[in-house]
Amino acid sequence: MKQVAGIGAGGHAKTVIEAIRSQGRYEIIGLLDENEDRVGTTWMDIPIIGTDDNLATLREKGIKRVFIGVGGVGDLRPRMALFAKVKLQGFEIIRAIHSGAWVSPSAELEEGATVLAQAAINASTQIGCNVIVNTGAIVEHDCVVGDHVHISPGAVLAGHVTVGEAAFIGAGACVRQGVRIGRRAIVGMGAAVIRDVEDDACVVGVPAVPIPGPDVT
Repeated sequence: MKQVAGIGAGGHAKTVIEAIRSQGRYEIIGLLDENEDRVGTTWMDIPIIGTDDNLATLREKGIKRVFIGVGGVGDLRPRMALFAKVKLQGFEIIRAIHSGAWVSPSAELEEGATVLAQAAINASTQIGCNVIVNTGAIVEHDCVVGDHVHISPGAVLAGHVTVGEAAFIGAGACVRQGVRIGRRAIVGMGAAVIRDVEDDACVVGVPAVPIPGPDVT
């Protein structure tokens, strides 16, 4: 089994750890966490071996692969920054795909994609780098999902949907076929999106309408 280390030791990391273990391909040798006080403790029976500043030490020990266990609700900038930091230091960021998810053989998933239990990614879909397709989410045929997007639990993208970089799709939201979701846009929990959403917009409701949202630029 190939050795891998995790960045982050919180709630999202638990689901990613279980997804990786279900693959049966990797041995998780330890976790890094931003809180120095947690070093020397364990999380999900995995030792916390350092902080985010100890990436160079991992390289010195011959660890070449990592996963990002930091999620994000709305503001995905911390996860994006971690991805860039890890790439800059030359690590491979593995794809964490739960054995209980369905990924079409014709789908394309880039580096660092996370697909959790009961999610479905259907034919000819493109999933960018560092994307989260969370528990039970459905990404239908011919969708294009940009880098760093988070598709929350139970969300549904119908066919030919395009999602721009760093957009956030809330839990249980549904996006109509052919709709474009803009870069850094936020789709609220349970929203029904029937028309395009502009870059940096925040939409909620049934049907979804724009409201003032947090600044995620």
